[in-house]
Amino acid sequence: MNPSLLWLIPLLPFAGFLLNGTIGRKLPRALVSTIALLFTAAPALIVAQLWIFMKSAGAPLSLSVTSSPWIAVTGFQVNFAFTVDHLTLIMLGIVTGVGFLIHVYSVGYMAHEEGFWRFFAYLNLFMFFMLVLVLSSSFLLLFVGWEGVGLASYLLIGFYFTKDSAANAGKKAFVVNRIGDFGFLLAMFLMIAHFGSLDFNSVFAQISATPLTGGFLTAIALLLVVGAAGKSAQIPLYIWLPDAMEGPTPVSALIHAATMVTAGIYMVARCHVLFDKSPTALMVVAVIGAATALMAATIGMVQHDIKRVLAYSTVSQLGYMFLACGVGAYSAGIFHLMTHAFFKALLFLAAGSVIHAMGGEQDMRVMGGLRKKIPVTFWTMTAGVVAIAGIPPLAGFFSKDEILYQAFISDNPLAKLLWFVGLVTAGLTSFYMFRLWFKTFFGAPRFAEQGHELDVHAAHGAAIHARHDTKLVLETEPEPAHGGHAHGVHESPWIMTLPLIILAILATIGGWVGVPLAFGGHNEFEHFLEPVFSSSVVTPEHVSFRGAEPILAVVSIVTALLGFLVAYLWYYRKPGTAAAIAQRLQFVYNLLDHKYWVDEIYGRFIIAPLLGFSRIFLGIFVDGGLVQGTGATLAGGTRGFSWLVRRVQSGNIRSYAGWLALGAAAVIAVVVFGPHPHLH
Repeated sequence: MNPSLLWLIPLLPFAGFLLNGTIGRKLPRALVSTIALLFTAAPALIVAQLWIFMKSAGAPLSLSVTSSPWIAVTGFQVNFAFTVDHLTLIMLGIVTGVGFLIHVYSVGYMAHEEGFWRFFAYLNLFMFFMLVLVLSSSFLLLFVGWEGVGLASYLLIGFYFTKDSAANAGKKAFVVNRIGDFGFLLAMFLMIAHFGSLDFNSVFAQISATPLTGGFLTAIALLLVVGAAGKSAQIPLYIWLPDAMEGPTPVSALIHAATMVTAGIYMVARCHVLFDKSPTALMVVAVIGAATALMAATIGMVQHDIKRVLAYSTVSQLGYMFLACGVGAYSAGIFHLMTHAFFKALLFLAAGSVIHAMGGEQDMRVMGGLRKKIPVTFWTMTAGVVAIAGIPPLAGFFSKDEILYQAFISDNPLAKLLWFVGLVTAGLTSFYMFRLWFKTFFGAPRFAEQGHELDVHAAHGAAIHARHDTKLVLETEPEPAHGGHAHGVHESPWIMTLPLIILAILATIGGWVGVPLAFGGHNEFEHFLEPVFSSSVVTPEHVSFRGAEPILAVVSIVTALLGFLVAYLWYYRKPGTAAAIAQRLQFVYNLLDHKYWVDEIYGRFIIAPLLGFSRIFLGIFVDGGLVQGTGATLAGGTRGFSWLVRRVQSGNIRSYAGWLALGAAAVIAVVVFGPHPHLH
């Protein structure tokens, strides 16, 4: 296979961006969507060809293509180069495959939106930067893609820029990610200082050759963790991701499932040689991942916006992936990244189909009874819910179970605690996802219609608009205004349901490539990644734990089923139970409903002081004092000097004669009374 084809993988989406971004406004929508789809389908076909080639007998473990030197100074050089190994191949398959399906879905979802051309231009740009990130063979080029997806996410999250909430969400994502990027930059500076290179192969070879552990390696690793925490929404930089659902639903699917948020996980896995040399950094990654997974899951339990439930679910699942990397189970983390891309893209797109059917409504409290109205959406979303809940034999079970097992047998001092936190999180995930399922598709319809327009104001106003009311109404199911089924709710068009069906199949069987030995499989996924993570495969002393794997799996399955049972009882069998519990435990409910007041804490203790500092010091002293004061002083001095000069150049002969006499007197005074040099 010609390695030069690697250049085309990111350049084709970039060409789509240029075409739609420059002339798309003048093109018909059919041509705009054709350009966007064509320039994302072509890279997917090239990646498929790569898969066939690299899976063939005798194929190399990696392919590379390099341009002339990109940056070359004394003792330091960075090439513009792409490399594909087995890890890159998996990421390319996820980004191009799932990304293409999201593009197809978007054609139907955005059909009647303004800025159609602009949306697809941004979507292609996002694909370009993500593919650059994945293909890069150096930290610097990875950082270019890293920053690029940040820019594209800002444009897409704030696509509805006339809405304050969307514009603010875009700015929030942009600013929070810059905090993480600062850590990434510092890590690169340290690499240049210690290794004289930013090339992956050079840096990792030097790290492998050194017997040292910790020290500056830990510093570099922790700074990279800061970057990963920003991009992959981990504590304390996760706050941007839930608000990212302000963008169009396909954007949420692309960011939350297949692209941007996976970048941090990919970067940590790519740098496994570095992290393996720093137990401290691995411990930090594991603890952050477990804490993020649990915290986000608890918040997701009480959300009412269908997309916001899925957003906190994404944060929680990313915590799982971080946990896997923190215990050295990089293959398990990437495995869950892949299965998560399948079922989370499915869940977001299915949620978009629900929203489409409901005329734009996202509040689950005014849904219900939709399973017979939108059957394709119902059954495909059911596959996604069961998959993320970790119920076999769907994909999420195998990847999540592998993470829990690897956490349990790891050498981490907190191994059993991390496993327990992951297990509890699995139960909570099952609960809040089946809660979404029951509230959306079951029970009596809780909406009314006027023709095809949903009327959700009169009967449900109190429930819909009481988003910040922490009393009983938040968990009370509102009564239907007119009863019966809504006749205007209809299934989405085929161009939206076809991607749902494909993703539902992937969410069902996608985990079968990683069936572990304990269940009669061969864990082909782990073996496929062994050339990349050769230093991180399971050690022989862990083989003795293999007998515990089925037991741990049974515990995991029981936990997931328990989550389903609680959701069934609270939201289907006895729907008033959740409201009663929320009323009795108002403090806990308030804590979760207000998302632990993290945004308020940031606002009061970080944002407000910074704004105050900028207004007082920068505004008054720097801008008002230094900048304006310096200008005012210079202007005043100029005016004063010009006043004197004007007096000299008065045009009056008598005045000139007086000035001449004064000058002559001054010269004579200096000559007579001034210092005289000694004559020798």
